[in-house]
Amino acid sequence: MTDAPATDAPTTGHPTADPPIPQTLCSAPTGAAVTVGDRCVCGCRAKGAQAVGRPGPRHAGPATHTRPATHTQPATPAGPATSTGTGRAVGAYPLVVDAGAGTGRHLAAVLAALPDAVGLALDVSKPALRRAARAHPRAAAALADTWRRLPLADGSVSVLLDVFAPRNGAEFRRVLHPAGVLLVVTPAEDHLAELVDALGLLKVDPDKADRVAGSLADHFDRAAESVLRARLELTGPEVATLVGMGPSARHTDPAVLAARIAALPEPVGVTLAVRLGVYRPR
Repeated sequence: MTDAPATDAPTTGHPTADPPIPQTLCSAPTGAAVTVGDRCVCGCRAKGAQAVGRPGPRHAGPATHTRPATHTQPATPAGPATSTGTGRAVGAYPLVVDAGAGTGRHLAAVLAALPDAVGLALDVSKPALRRAARAHPRAAAALADTWRRLPLADGSVSVLLDVFAPRNGAEFRRVLHPAGVLLVVTPAEDHLAELVDALGLLKVDPDKADRVAGSLADHFDRAAESVLRARLELTGPEVATLVGMGPSARHTDPAVLAARIAALPEPVGVTLAVRLGVYRPR
């Protein structure tokens, strides 16, 4: 597979600036929050940060924290990496990479919380990458298979995201800076529990957290772990979209699944439950 940018990924850009980010306290459990510089990467910041997937306003004049949209590699560090909180900044311009980024929504949320960072979305889907390239003014996108060598230099990544995506421990370790952090998001046992019961979907393996940690154990140490939950109220079409994103869509007859979804009373109450693992390279 050729490690090349998506067809319509941006090749030119102008300096951009993000809107101010509200200064809210991190609600993550002790030890679970991850910071780069003075910014929290925890998902609790996403609610008060720039809307996911929406680029910040463009400015005609000079702006604070300007970054060209073309950067996919971190700039030369201005000095040695410094330690801040439970996370450590890597140079002046950290690189955030989302492996298996899809349309880039998660990457955009993290970049909105880190105005000094640049981002790169990696995925095998060209249609998804076309959207990911536009997800944030400081993000770019590249075609890459997570199971193969990533198009990144050794030790070039400050924050590596893996959200419901395959995990290549050896390659993740190669590209992650020794002071960097790997954030792995997987479904918790009660994720979408109401839909699992009503629609006959695949259940989450209760040993999944241990299996994930075991698959990374040769290259990473798990520094912290937390479970984040939220309550969703969905329409029938939203349920169909949500189910269609997961593995159950490939294991259930489409007609049967559609009939079961149509029979659900709206709004459909659904539990969102994900496990966030914070890993440090060995």
